[in-house]
Amino acid sequence: MKRTKKERQSELTNKIDENPFVTDDELARFFGVSVQTIRLDRMELSIPELRERIKHVAEQTFEDEVRSLPIDEVIGEIIDVELDDHAISILDVQKEHVFQRNNIARGHHLFAQANSLAVALIDDDLALTAKASIEFCKPVHSGDRVVSKARAVKNDGRRTIVEVKSSVGKEVVFEGEFEMYRSSAEKEED
Repeated sequence: MKRTKKERQSELTNKIDENPFVTDDELARFFGVSVQTIRLDRMELSIPELRERIKHVAEQTFEDEVRSLPIDEVIGEIIDVELDDHAISILDVQKEHVFQRNNIARGHHLFAQANSLAVALIDDDLALTAKASIEFCKPVHSGDRVVSKARAVKNDGRRTIVEVKSSVGKEVVFEGEFEMYRSSAEKEED
């Protein structure tokens, strides 16, 4: 069904309101138009690009929830967090994240995304990584979107074990187990 520009733009606004993380590519396929048409529609409607929408949602939603570090120090954009339970972040790999000669992401960016997500997950004023066991499973390239999912699997009061899996699409690209030190546990023992 062919929509008028006005109908498409109205429906576009609704779709982005429902899911602020929808990409221009997904919208273009849904509406049967070019990505450029979607971008022009967004500009006319003053709807920011995906990266800005993600940042805005993260700042609104998680600014008051994440205690262990400022939200702007998390590598990637947090899209979900339940303190001391689970968290999810997205990192869009850009040119500055990759080696120039082979277009493969530098490992410290993937580690930083996973580690900062593990820190953000901790419901404490201070959380530090005491130990980490990591594995890089597959190369990540410029243009890839890395989705990291963290889950607290053990908490003994002083330390919390957080497992993190990072994927591009359905492919796991990074796995890590982070032993997190919690500052409040030390205060409770005194």
